Amino acid sequence: MNNKNVKSNKNAKANTKKRNNNQNKTIKSQLKTVTAHVDNGVFIYSEPLSVGDFAEKINKKPAEIVKYFFDKGMMINLNVILDEERLGELCLEFGLDFKKEKSITHENIIEDIIIKDEEKSLSKRPPIVTIMGHVDHGKTTLLDTIRNANVVGGEHGGITQHIGAYQVVTKDKEKITFVDTPGHEAFTQMRARGSAVTDIVIIVVAADDGVMPQTIEAIDHAKAANVPIIVFVNKMDKVGANPDNVMAQMATHELPPEEWGGTVPYVKGSAKDNKGIDTLLETILLLADMNELKANADRFAMGTVLESHVDKGLGPVATLIVQSGTLKIKDTLVVGSSLATVRELISADGKKIKIAGPSTPIMIHGLDVVPFAGDKFMVFNDEKTARQVADQRKKLDEENKRYKQSGFSLDKLSEKLKDGSLKQLNIILKADVQGTVEAIKGSLDKISVEGVKINILRASVGTITESDLALAKASEAIIVGFNVRPLASLRKKADDENIEIRLYNVIYNLIDEIKNAALGTLDPTFEEVVKGQAEVRTIFKHSAIGTIAGCFVVDGIILRNAKIRILREGIIIYDGVLASLKHVKNDVKEARQNTECGLTVKNYNDVKVGDVIESYVENMVKV
Repeated sequence: MNNKNVKSNKNAKANTKKRNNNQNKTIKSQLKTVTAHVDNGVFIYSEPLSVGDFAEKINKKPAEIVKYFFDKGMMINLNVILDEERLGELCLEFGLDFKKEKSITHENIIEDIIIKDEEKSLSKRPPIVTIMGHVDHGKTTLLDTIRNANVVGGEHGGITQHIGAYQVVTKDKEKITFVDTPGHEAFTQMRARGSAVTDIVIIVVAADDGVMPQTIEAIDHAKAANVPIIVFVNKMDKVGANPDNVMAQMATHELPPEEWGGTVPYVKGSAKDNKGIDTLLETILLLADMNELKANADRFAMGTVLESHVDKGLGPVATLIVQSGTLKIKDTLVVGSSLATVRELISADGKKIKIAGPSTPIMIHGLDVVPFAGDKFMVFNDEKTARQVADQRKKLDEENKRYKQSGFSLDKLSEKLKDGSLKQLNIILKADVQGTVEAIKGSLDKISVEGVKINILRASVGTITESDLALAKASEAIIVGFNVRPLASLRKKADDENIEIRLYNVIYNLIDEIKNAALGTLDPTFEEVVKGQAEVRTIFKHSAIGTIAGCFVVDGIILRNAKIRILREGIIIYDGVLASLKHVKNDVKEARQNTECGLTVKNYNDVKVGDVIESYVENMVKV
């Protein structure tokens, strides 16, 4: 028996070594740097070039390039970067054909490497399912019912604000991974990323509501992903439910129901009443079997970042979905420009596990920077190669930042020429997680108002900082915060320096107000006024009352009947009202600056030392 175990261990080690060597060979064989050059009258390049570099490659004087643009009314210098369109234009001007070739280097190898698996190494993997549809049609409730956990109660206004991924086990012991995407159009980019990693899309449509704008948007993304679609007709328990109307509307968008002779399965049910759920899961597994979803688990893990944020205790944290291979503790991986050794693997239900195979969502920490949602990750056996990849990607990021800050584009030149008439609204955007940053930024970029340019100077994760104030002051920008709040000292400094900070926790309001600001008609119905902040210095547990927070009022006044929010590291973790406010043992209506107080928060007991309790009121503004 012992001999068998020894033999088994030796085989496992031999397979691992073989796997390591194969991947290292694949990486080294595919590394290919394409240098810009002319070959038989064809200019071959892999990336944009500066005017000086392009002139050198085609053996022309830089002055000729500068003159060409000058004759077109454009002032440029040798360091201006030429995009693909301008490179093509110049090649034609100087009698050259042009061709772009992919250069696989350490910077882009994670995105472009091709690892072919032998058929015998592939095995069945769980399907990855994305849930889409119109806001409030019941997407999160559906997922909530499937995994038997209360997600809706933790979302602001019942609207999903962040991407989440969860793996469930069916009654037949089959696994399915669900990616839950927000439903509002402001999260278009997040939903598109969900489609990029998914095998099957479920489009949820309310039986009493029918096809809505975000439903159509979801259909477009699902079709773009080129994956099977299941339509879940939800809210069949509602009065006025009309599934035939839903199917007729969806059929006009090229999703003909199977029961009408089409190709798309429709499942009718009620997420709230747990009806139709078993049929939905069976349909998912049937489609997965038909599409023969397979992966090689016996190789280094590769996959995608679904979400990322900064955790107070853990630092940068990322939610990954493994798409091939197996991720293990102590693996060395590169994600974005970050090099990390996996210290812990935390599953979607918060448990620590040792390995994560294909289609598994997992949370990791130990990163040195916050990766972007949508970034690819890859495990390397050779730490030297991994470090090279991470270092090169960091350099590329820094170059891109420099180019973004001080680089030239013809659009920018055109804008500068119009400085006398062009209005510009500069914005610094801060949010609690990376996915939200990207989604809001994408929505703001779409706002089009004649004569006004919305310019996002900075878009990043975390609370509002001194650095943000400095940038806002220097550039006459407004600071926009989503689910973050500045400390009282920072807010006072902003007021002293006339820096406007606008804070939101519902994305619709943010987009609408910024658009109105660009139109010059910013007149909010309500104006939020922060009355004060108190720091939690100690915690008491009471069996009947719950958590009592002993606080010191550091700014302003805490009002018993005002609204409050709890801030942890500047991030909003709860918004509600006080259940009680006391000074010593007496109930009080208010607690003023530099005094102590004890308070309890209604329906919330997870207050911790160091949290900040912010008291605020909303005043009606007359238009």
